[in-house]
Amino acid sequence: MKICIGGFSFFNTMNTGKMDTFGYLETSKYRYNLKEVDLWNGTFAGCREDIFRLPEEDYIRKLREALDEKEMKVINIAIDGAHFWDEDPEKRKMLYSNALAYLQVAKTLGAQSLRVDTGDKNSSTDSEEQFEYIVTQFQDYARKAADLGLIVGPENHMGASKNPYFLKKVAEAVDQPNFGLLIHMGRWSEGEDEGDRLLAPWAYHTHFDGRTAGTPQGLELVKTLQDAGYNGYWGIEYNAPENQYAEMEWAIASVKRTLYDAKNKNS
Repeated sequence: MKICIGGFSFFNTMNTGKMDTFGYLETSKYRYNLKEVDLWNGTFAGCREDIFRLPEEDYIRKLREALDEKEMKVINIAIDGAHFWDEDPEKRKMLYSNALAYLQVAKTLGAQSLRVDTGDKNSSTDSEEQFEYIVTQFQDYARKAADLGLIVGPENHMGASKNPYFLKKVAEAVDQPNFGLLIHMGRWSEGEDEGDRLLAPWAYHTHFDGRTAGTPQGLELVKTLQDAGYNGYWGIEYNAPENQYAEMEWAIASVKRTLYDAKNKNS
């Protein structure tokens, strides 16, 4: 089954000093027998202390070496500290510069896709200036990413991007073949009953969480995405409050059962 663990899932363990990105690779491969990873730059050295700081090239090279040694591949990298919209024009320039730098990081790591947010948690769906800026930047970003063979796009993560109607409007306006959406299933500020269905045609990656793994809602959302043609990986982003290794075992087993049930009901 196409399952991978989102790097944020071990945020609490990392905060205790018991894991880093290299430990996350070891855990995915040898504890859970998964050969694919769904990285988050918040686990990278330097970025953990300052999310707007770019990782060192030497660190990224070592990370690629670790991936190659374990014969692992990167399905997606979720990038924070590089969202497109900010009220401050100067900060927008810095953020886009970061986003561009992460294209090279993704290339070095052999990633298939890169998640970059539309804006921060204060972003609005009502600003035409914001909408036009996001669309223009994503069009430019997607064209640059296409030269590297990358799929790029936002997630329904925070702020305006949690509104499915806004995100659909953005996707339609960007209209680039390598632009897509990371669908965090069921994570909507409104329109929760139809958000996943509306955005399913643009899905390039997905995230389960603790609310959807192993639930009837999760099963329905999987079927919705599959009915729209989704055949990618099912990421699990579940940062359990404690006992994270055992909780992740539960989450993986729950997602496997959900995918098994979806396959049987569709056959």
